[in-house]
Amino acid sequence: MADLFDGYSLGEQWDEMFGGVGQPRAAYAGLFASLQPMAGEELAARADVLSQTYRDAGVTFAHAGEEQPFPLDIVPRVIGAEEWAVIERGVAQRVHALEAFLADVYGAGQVFADRVVPRSVVTTSAHFHRQAHGLVPPNGVRVHVSGIDLVRDEAGDFRVLEDNLRSPSGVSYVITNRAAMSQVLPELFADHRIQPVADYPSQLLAALKASAPSNIPDPTVVVLTPGVYNSAYFEHALLARQMGVELVEGRDLVCAGNQVSMRTTDGQQRVDVIYRRIDDEFLDPVHFRPDSVIGCAGVLNAARAGRVTIANAVGNGVADDKLIYTWVPDLIRYYLGEEPVLDNADTYRLDERDTVEWVLESLDQLVLKPVDGSGGKGIVIGPRADEQTLGELAVKVRARPRDWIAQKPIGLSTCPTLIGGRIAPRHVDLRPFAINDGDKVWVLPGGLTRVALPEGELVVNSSQGGGSKDTWVLSPPRQAAEPEPELTTIEFTAADLPEDPPLQDPGPLSDPVVGQGQQQQQGAVAPPGRSPC
Repeated sequence: MADLFDGYSLGEQWDEMFGGVGQPRAAYAGLFASLQPMAGEELAARADVLSQTYRDAGVTFAHAGEEQPFPLDIVPRVIGAEEWAVIERGVAQRVHALEAFLADVYGAGQVFADRVVPRSVVTTSAHFHRQAHGLVPPNGVRVHVSGIDLVRDEAGDFRVLEDNLRSPSGVSYVITNRAAMSQVLPELFADHRIQPVADYPSQLLAALKASAPSNIPDPTVVVLTPGVYNSAYFEHALLARQMGVELVEGRDLVCAGNQVSMRTTDGQQRVDVIYRRIDDEFLDPVHFRPDSVIGCAGVLNAARAGRVTIANAVGNGVADDKLIYTWVPDLIRYYLGEEPVLDNADTYRLDERDTVEWVLESLDQLVLKPVDGSGGKGIVIGPRADEQTLGELAVKVRARPRDWIAQKPIGLSTCPTLIGGRIAPRHVDLRPFAINDGDKVWVLPGGLTRVALPEGELVVNSSQGGGSKDTWVLSPPRQAAEPEPELTTIEFTAADLPEDPPLQDPGPLSDPVVGQGQQQQQGAVAPPGRSPC
């Protein structure tokens, strides 16, 4: 084995590349063969070029008050075709079930009448909005874009950690990661059949146009952003540019007579679809926060009148509440009549006194998450917390158990990562992005892999020093009669990216995954009479 992989240690967690020392898994065989002869200095030099490419293009984020290039590790993550087919099917299944649930919540409410989910669980969610009741989108789609966060457990099985159905972010890094990697390591792309990610903007635009009010032959789509100081502004600008639509702020829009228009140099132009990247509470000061200056007054009335489509729909957050997450397997069975393709992480609802007492006694063996948290805020990893933290947590949980869920720690899988000129294992998660056009759910091949760069770290957010990887989904083996495709070179220049100020901290792409090794899970058993959700 070359020096590049010398000292690569395999722990109790599942390793993405290796099934044993020096034994790459089938999907990684080609990548391992290509990387093994390289010297660490050569790979490190290419990594420096990769970082400089991102710096020159303005793909940066703010960490510790300083603008830095968004960390992109040069060793890609590889997912085989058969394994991806399972993920793709599971993500699409989950989106279909959550679409049906949202339509039910803001419609007939049959899910409550059939006692599948308690009505009180929904109505007490911070993201449930009565203003959305009875508001039916033109083509019935509420979740136009979703990001389903996955981790691989110690057995190698993918599990769902959470659903993101409001304004999931991070897809811009999927696109720019691939473009940059194809320039720095072009020989690897020549040796692998990798499914493309460049189709995402066109797929998104087609889905948004399909959601427009009826009888409009050529709908006008806009991307609504809070502005240049938003942590995900880079993504807003990139998607608008690649879709060929206008990037607007609330002050660019006006609503009169239930018709939304945008101000242009040629006067006002009708807007049919708003792909908004603004939270519900700030979208319409008429119905939500009256002090909001980043939304557009009256836009919700226009949507109710069928004159404009808001994507994603208002009120979607109730379905990605972490307490609702525990019912998603039941919702799949209820609405689709199917068994879940992807399992949840082992999770406990604190809805019974016995469960609450068991959780309070086991805080040092569990992970506690606030149900409406994001970006890792408020999460307590019991095995790593001190007595004072656990004591304060116990007080909060006892006072408001509805605000928390408990999970068994998961030993996140590791993936080879370039650290100081050598390859070392680091923990990763995965966010596949899905687009629903009303006829089908299309899942972007690969999605965003985030990697915790500090050794032993389990929080993958960029704000905690995390980075990302290019995620390769391999195409199925070519049939004998199938011709060899021509290699397409992807040009990646600063002109492809927004000319606005550099990107700030990418922000809470998701609740960070938290987990521990298998040895720390022993003793964390289910409470008497209860099974994990």
